[in-house]
Amino acid sequence: MHYVDSKGDRNIEFSTRDIWDFEYSVESVGDYFNKVHVLHEKAKNEYDKFFAQPLKLFGYSHILFESKKGNRNIYRINNHELLSHIATSDRFAYRFLINYIPKVLNDSEIYDMFETFFTSQSKEEFKKLKKDFGDFTIKHTPINKHKEVNRIFTKIVNPLACYNSKFGTSGGYMSKQVITFSDLSYNQLNFRDVYAHKPKKTSREEWKQTEEYRARCESVERVIERETTKAKRILREHNCTYRGCRSEVSGVDEDEAYPIHHIFPKSDFKKISDYLENLIVLTPNQHARAHRNNENNPHEINYHEINKSYQKKLLTVKAKRIDENISNETVQTIYSFDKLVEVINIGLSKDYEIVGNSYNDVINIINESYSENI
Repeated sequence: MHYVDSKGDRNIEFSTRDIWDFEYSVESVGDYFNKVHVLHEKAKNEYDKFFAQPLKLFGYSHILFESKKGNRNIYRINNHELLSHIATSDRFAYRFLINYIPKVLNDSEIYDMFETFFTSQSKEEFKKLKKDFGDFTIKHTPINKHKEVNRIFTKIVNPLACYNSKFGTSGGYMSKQVITFSDLSYNQLNFRDVYAHKPKKTSREEWKQTEEYRARCESVERVIERETTKAKRILREHNCTYRGCRSEVSGVDEDEAYPIHHIFPKSDFKKISDYLENLIVLTPNQHARAHRNNENNPHEINYHEINKSYQKKLLTVKAKRIDENISNETVQTIYSFDKLVEVINIGLSKDYEIVGNSYNDVINIINESYSENI
């Protein structure tokens, strides 16, 4: 999506190498997935699969048109709306997979293998499934190595296991735990990785003084900044498409609704800084009200401080917008109700559980939480 949008031509053709060499890929992928630089010679084989395999999947699913020029696969977007939806978040990409994978397995008449394993959840059925899937793949596809089959097997069985709350695979064996959404991440950098390579005998304080620690922190910060920028772009485009670029907050302001505000500040809540559910489009006047006046100069806005009472209003409004978006089948769904609950729990230091997409429960929780603090 970034590549096509940067060219300003939705019909532009591209190859795996075009995406690989694209500036956004070069700057982002290594940081985001905690891997060596995309242009590093030693990572060539791994990155070749990293970029090529998703394009092939989109080609098979007809989201992209695929053709040949010499020995190169050439692509062009066929379903821009669906690709844009998938690119919005990891959750939406996951939703696509849990719908597309069963279709492919059913078309291949092997879905029953997986259903049998998910029903029995035994080690014997896991071994049988893995072997039968391997035999089928080698017989009916150009793939002829079990190592490659096993990589594909993981990418098929674990999304389905996650969706069905079942055991899947880990390290080549049947997993010891039910597969969760976080287990599906492709070596993705997270906020604890800065300590992942800390020597056992080194304290955290000592580790924080090292160059490696600082480099890892900078890598995380770059990921946060890029993902937040991406989320703001998605929200702004969606708001202009479906709300005429108006503020998400009803009011008398006639100014252009351009500023995008973090309901819970990025500096304090990095984990949810790129969540669309934590971002809201405001007018400049509304954005000023979301912050507090400078104590030393009442006519000056301190954009580092949050107006708690206005924060409550914005969170309530955002919950309403999310409910409207999820309930309306005629518009593109960009929000996740689960992520809204996560934003509330992280932002308000709570541990609420909400069954189903209950907008009324969310509003009650917001009112209850702010009555304690305002």
